[in-house]
Amino acid sequence: MSLRIIKAKRASMLFPLTKRVSLALPSYTSFRSGSGGGIHHEPEWNEPSGYLFGEKPLPPGQKRVKEEWENIWVYGFGGSFVIGAILKYYAPDTSLRTWATEEAKKRLEARGELTEDMRRMR
Repeated sequence: MSLRIIKAKRASMLFPLTKRVSLALPSYTSFRSGSGGGIHHEPEWNEPSGYLFGEKPLPPGQKRVKEEWENIWVYGFGGSFVIGAILKYYAPDTSLRTWATEEAKKRLEARGELTEDMRRMR
């Protein structure tokens, strides 16, 4: 069989399946048109107000009330950062250079060739 015939057979075998799948799934336009769309609904995005995060400045002497999630976010993010910094500080030194230096010192000391200058090296 030629390659063209094989490709045509594959396409004909898959056509009913793709047709059934496309008929079973609703299209995006059907959702949009069923929602009562038109030009008389509100915009889908917030108009820019010129204020940071869309919050108007409070009158003098009035304190801003925080939302429930703000303290959780601040303490969670800050606490995670502090814990990560502590873990990074106390993490073992796993660099190849440190290991190789210590290994070389051990081997030189075993052979008796380690000098005082080499012992002072890190």
